[in-house]
Amino acid sequence: MKHYLIATVFLYSFCMTAQKYNLEKDYKGIEQKVIDWRRDIHQNPELSNREFKTAEKIATHLRSLGVAIQTEVAKTGVVGVLKGNKPGKVIALRADIDALPVVERNDLPYKSTVVSEFLGQEVGVMHACGHDTHTAILMGVAEILSKNKDKIKGTVKFIFQPAEEGPPPGEEGGALLMVKEGVLKNPDVDAIFGLHINSQTPVGVIRYKSGGTMAAAQSFEINVKGKQSHGSQPWAGIDPILISAKIIDGLQTIISREAELTNEAAVITVGKINSGVRFNIIPETAEMIGTIRTLDYDMKELINRRMKEMVPAIAKAYGGEATIEIKEATEITYNDPDLVNIMLPTLNRVAGNTNVQTQKAVTGAEDFSYYQKEVPGFFFFLGGMTPGSKESFPHHTPDFMIDDSGLLLGVRAMTEMSLDFLNQ
Repeated sequence: MKHYLIATVFLYSFCMTAQKYNLEKDYKGIEQKVIDWRRDIHQNPELSNREFKTAEKIATHLRSLGVAIQTEVAKTGVVGVLKGNKPGKVIALRADIDALPVVERNDLPYKSTVVSEFLGQEVGVMHACGHDTHTAILMGVAEILSKNKDKIKGTVKFIFQPAEEGPPPGEEGGALLMVKEGVLKNPDVDAIFGLHINSQTPVGVIRYKSGGTMAAAQSFEINVKGKQSHGSQPWAGIDPILISAKIIDGLQTIISREAELTNEAAVITVGKINSGVRFNIIPETAEMIGTIRTLDYDMKELINRRMKEMVPAIAKAYGGEATIEIKEATEITYNDPDLVNIMLPTLNRVAGNTNVQTQKAVTGAEDFSYYQKEVPGFFFFLGGMTPGSKESFPHHTPDFMIDDSGLLLGVRAMTEMSLDFLNQ
């Protein structure tokens, strides 16, 4: 009831104040610029922690707008701070700027032909997840807001983040490093917004979920120790491959019999097993690696605890030994329910009620979650698929493609969410 009343009050307030913004001329003037920026960035992609030219392009643009900037944040990130004409709260807007080691297969005039090095190999580089669109959209938002400081009650912080796809091995990076270096401080951020383009959602549509919207990602490594013997005499040894199979089977019962799946989804996946060298030798050891995906903090704690209990216990039951190490990759991308309720009237206004749709949780992960762990945040999905298209390709693939006509809605949404939040 409380959330309904808040949303009702703000819907009336926002509809009344929307006319005061008078930004239609600005939107019309910015659309082609955003498309041009996006295509240039798409044609010149850079891998995580190597986004030097992209960062330079962003910094040059922000300086031209009179926005105070800081460069080399979390290695190659750029942060801009725009103060409105009136004091107030601080809102942060985030865009990720890195590309992926993918060879583009699209036949576009701005197709990427960039080649770089990744893990010691020569690879093609492509914006195969839409980060080029996120960057261009936020550059557009920065331009519009910088021209309308009289409408800003407070401060807007623009966060252009590198390495969302993960820093190279042995390096720090991404949102975690940005938070560590104080990106949410000086001035202290009250809330943060982010968006992600989606190639399989029609242009004009915005989708969201309150609460856990994208999964926490963890990796795990299990090492099993048995006793080597001849393959013809298994009774003379302790088979680590058999133990590994029992462990895998046991881990799945955590999901199927212990996790409250009516609450949120959860996944345990073993992605690799390595053991043995010859068909007639029972090996001494086996190693497994995999991933855990969770959307609820209590479920995450339960699954982690039970995995740590179960792995050594199963190995011991079969005469062997086993250890497990679990490492964090990202937190849960958790949309603060109060913030979502407050901002939904804005999204409904800019996109239309029927175009703002709830969705189920996604077991993919996003390091935007590290900002949300510190301050309330709202992360939503923006349509990038040509309406009526019979075929669209998933993210992280060579054929991934975005319809540029969807970018302006992203600019409108981020701009007016900022103004509405600060002027509430």
